[in-house]
Amino acid sequence: MASLLARVGLNGFLLGILAAIGMAALLPEFGSSESNVPWKPFIQVGIALLFFFYGLKLDPNQLRTGLSNWKLHALIQLTTFLGFPLLVMGLVSFFPGLDSSFALGISYLGALPSTVSASVVLVSIAGGNVAAAIFNASVSSLLGVVLTPLWMRLAGGEVAGELDLWASILDLSFKVVLPVLLGLFLHRFLFSKIKPYLNRLKYLDQTVILSIVFTTFSESFSQKLFASFSWLSLGGLALFMLCILLLVFGILFILVRLLAFSREDQIAALFCGSTKSLVHGVAMGKVLFPSSAIFGLVLLPVMLYHLQQLILGSILAKYFEKKKP
Repeated sequence: MASLLARVGLNGFLLGILAAIGMAALLPEFGSSESNVPWKPFIQVGIALLFFFYGLKLDPNQLRTGLSNWKLHALIQLTTFLGFPLLVMGLVSFFPGLDSSFALGISYLGALPSTVSASVVLVSIAGGNVAAAIFNASVSSLLGVVLTPLWMRLAGGEVAGELDLWASILDLSFKVVLPVLLGLFLHRFLFSKIKPYLNRLKYLDQTVILSIVFTTFSESFSQKLFASFSWLSLGGLALFMLCILLLVFGILFILVRLLAFSREDQIAALFCGSTKSLVHGVAMGKVLFPSSAIFGLVLLPVMLYHLQQLILGSILAKYFEKKKP
């Protein structure tokens, strides 16, 4: 199980996230806006490089091949950008005892695109339709640039309701879509050269994310935003995230059976439709929530869900692998 969890990202990177939050609590001034370290330009360049290499790794032929399975793609994308946000925002409105300070972050989680690498790895382990997983993860990433800010503008609460929708979409297009498209265009020229170093490229992703987590939580701790939260309220938030994950997975399990998908397509729909991307959540959140202190509260539910989806997803992937015909 430890080896399986490591394959989907639950390894030193998760410990790094916890360490970054701990360091932010101990040295908030070092990562806050008052620091002398030029965090902002470093992070902006890092985000652009992250999505450039993501586009560079995409195979255009694989994407074209995946276009034919439109029923599966429609289910995954509708779940990701319609069903999931509506379900989450409905639960936030009616769940008793949930701290209202976390409502914005939970709504943001619902509006995020599907995860990229983790969903593809889980589908592969479980014996599902890997080509469809790659296709949907890629499409979801691009759709999220427009649909995530739109959802947050419509139903994200007062803070998100104040964001300039079109300015945010334009900013995300410049920082996310443009690097992805540039990488996709250069795939046939550069991919063969970077292929031997693909395993090392993950460290770039992780460094950028850890930097954003550290600076975000540094700002939150420096403004003492977490001082009023008890361990009980944080535990309640973690339980709420787990309930959302189980509920989405259960609904998808029923839908793929009703639609009579093949076993491979069922697995792809289950993992691609239930997972949410921490990478995109961190990168897009820097644009959608300019206040780092507020972003710390927003990011906490996303990170809890990310942890739980990796653990539960790994267990289920192993289960499907054992049941493979």
